[in-house]
Parts: sequence; C-alpha cells; structure tokens
Amino acid sequence: MKVIPPEVLLSAYAQGIFPMAESKQSEDVDWYTASKRGIIPLDDFHVSKNVRRIVRQDRFEIRVNTRFSEVVKECANRETSWINDLIIDSFELLNRQNNAHSVEVYRKGKLVGGLYGVSLGAAFFGESMFKRENEADKVALYYCHHILRYNGFTLWDTQFYTEHLAQFGCKEIEAAEYELRLAIALDKKAQFIFEKGQ
Repeated sequence: MKVIPPEVLLSAYAQGIFPMAESKQSEDVDWYTASKRGIIPLDDFHVSKNVRRIVRQDRFEIRVNTRFSEVVKECANRETSWINDLIIDSFELLNRQNNAHSVEVYRKGKLVGGLYGVSLGAAFFGESMFKRENEADKVALYYCHHILRYNGFTLWDTQFYTEHLAQFGCKEIEAAEYELRLAIALDKKAQFIFEKGQ
C-alpha cells in the first residue's frame, strides 16, 4: 500500500503546506500553500439559529474518531474530489497516531455527516466535510469548534476562504499573518478530545 509517510505530512502542515490530488482517480498528490489563507477565528465562530436549535434538541448523536476512514471516504464520495486513495490511506495512518481526527454525526445509528482534519500542536487544519442529512455538516462544524475551544486550540485553518465557510466566520488573512499564527500554535500543545457533557 502506497502512503505518504506521517512525518512527511506533518512536516508539510508545520510549514503551511497541504496535499491535494488532481482528481480522485489520480495516483499521486500535488502540494499547495496559499498567499492568502482561510481561517475561522475561534472567538468569532457562528452558526444559524436553526443549527443551534438542532443542537439543543439533541437531534443527532456526536462521536469522534470512531469511523475516521468512512468519514474521509464519504467526503471523497462526490462527482469531483481532490481526495484519492493515497490521501485516504495516508490520513488513516495519521489518525492511528492521533494526528488526524473525525467529528461524526449520527442519526438513529447511521452516519449522516461529519468532517475530518489534522491536528498539530494547537493548530487544527480542517480538510473536508460531508452531509447525508440537512444541516449535519454544520452540526459537525459546531462540535468541532466546541472541541477546539474546550481543548485550547488557537488556530483553525480552513486552507481556503469560501463563501460557504464565511457564514461560520471564516476570513482570509495574508500569508505573513498566517505564518505567525501557525508558529504560535505549533509552540503549544492541545488534544482533540470530546466527551459528552464537556
């Protein structure tokens, strides 16, 4: 099985570099960085009243890192995707060594939404998310934010700014500011842990 070694992946993320495949059929990846970077400030995250109501109603069950591989594969399960088998297999290894994580949203025991990303120091690099039920992806983001705040993370990197992410507080910053924030986050320690009631 071909994989990107975990130490190569983590070294890249520590430099603000991340992998993407040209397509899900591709056998390799390209490496990217951005002159302007998308981040969600942890003190300025927001979701709609509807999502908050869904959370209050406990409509979904939330788990972390129980079906990581399935979450990544669901994120790749769309017409066009930058997530290929090499990324799936490589990130599974990162998950096993506790540097990649999934937030999973369940309804009646069925996985209906989620997201995954990489943690390094007190930085979390969001990779992708999916939904099979309305608002399930947004609920995953809500709980991801909760986990990051509760556990002392200082940087939530979305790689790119998009209009979709803007509704949650995502903003674009210059590379120099990003590098400073990244250096500060990498100098700290945080664990991606979720326990009910925290």
